[in-house]
Amino acid sequence: MKSLSRQRLLLISCGLLVGLLIFDRLLLGPALAHWRTRSSEIVTLERTLQTGRGVVESRERTEAAWHRLREGALPRDPSTAEQRLLSSLETWARAEGVELTGLRPRWRKASATDASLLECRLDASGSFPAFVRLLGELEKSPLALRVESIELTSRDDSGQRLSLALSVTGLRFSPLEARP
Repeated sequence: MKSLSRQRLLLISCGLLVGLLIFDRLLLGPALAHWRTRSSEIVTLERTLQTGRGVVESRERTEAAWHRLREGALPRDPSTAEQRLLSSLETWARAEGVELTGLRPRWRKASATDASLLECRLDASGSFPAFVRLLGELEKSPLALRVESIELTSRDDSGQRLSLALSVTGLRFSPLEARP
C-alpha cells in the first residue's frame, strides 16, 4: 500500500509541476511580458503628456514671441526691406562710432515656403567697446534679425583697432521672387 500511495503522490506532484510549467509558459509568462510592455508604454505616455502640458503652459509666451517676430519682420517689398535693414545698420554703426567699410545684402530662400531671408554681410573697423554697443543695438532692435557669424581681427599691434566681419539675417514673411 505504501508504494501505491507513494506512486499516487509522485503522480500528483508531477501533474502539479507540469501544470505549473504550463501555467507559467502559457499564461503567466505572456501576462508578465504584456504587463512590462504596458508599463513602458505608460511611462512613454506620461512623458508625452508632461511635454504637452509644458507646451500648453508656454502657449502665451510662444504666441507673444511669434507676434513680436511677425511685427519685427522686414516689409514684403524687397527693395523696401533692403533699404530698411541697410539704413538701420548704417544708423547703428554711426551712432556707436563704428566705421563701415562694406555692406553686402543677399536674398536667400528660407526653409519655410512663405518666407525669405535677407542676409547682410557687414565689414567694419572700430574699437571693441564700439562693436559691443553695435551688437547691443542689434539685440535690442525690434527687427526680426539673427546674427549668423562674427569675426574679429586686430588691425594694430596693441589690439585697439579691430576689424569686424558680421553676418546678419533679417526675416521677411514673403516668398523669394524669381529673378528674370
